[in-house]
Amino acid sequence: MGRGGRKQLWVGAGIAFAVVLVSGLVWFKPWALWVDETVTEGLPSTVPAAPRPSHAPSAGVSTAPSPSGPTTLAQGTFISHEHTTTGAVKLLRLEDGTHALRLEGLDTSNGPDLRVWLTDAPVKEGKAGWGVFDDGKYVSLGKLKGNKGDQNYVLPADVDVPAYTSVSIWCDRFDVSFGAAELVRA
Repeated sequence: MGRGGRKQLWVGAGIAFAVVLVSGLVWFKPWALWVDETVTEGLPSTVPAAPRPSHAPSAGVSTAPSPSGPTTLAQGTFISHEHTTTGAVKLLRLEDGTHALRLEGLDTSNGPDLRVWLTDAPVKEGKAGWGVFDDGKYVSLGKLKGNKGDQNYVLPADVDVPAYTSVSIWCDRFDVSFGAAELVRA
């Protein structure tokens, strides 16, 4: 091979290396590990019901005030899996009967394609717990809004709430749990 052929070989190898490097960076997003996204959402609420007409209540109708604010149905504390993860989780029933999941004081690593999953999987310590959350039933509540802070996720209306016993911060790209919490019924 002549000198010109070697030069073309090196140029081709350089281009191939650059394509692999750029593809790897786009896929793994290593910079996300050093970029924090903090979310500070208040407790979820519902739109208050329209006021009732101001006339005397009919017989048998209670005039006791209804409880205000969400009711905690279950709660738990995150344990770490692939990445150090701390914070608490609450499963809430809102005043209108809908449900929401609340993450409080969440602190985990940022990463590519992180999701909040409500699952029926048991929460296991260590590597044994990293990949179990996609083995059974799960509902993706959407992308993780931020890797730090307090945030709320509305549950779809058709979710059978008692059927789910845990929450995972799930990396959909690499099929691994960053951290998870068992939901203990209140």
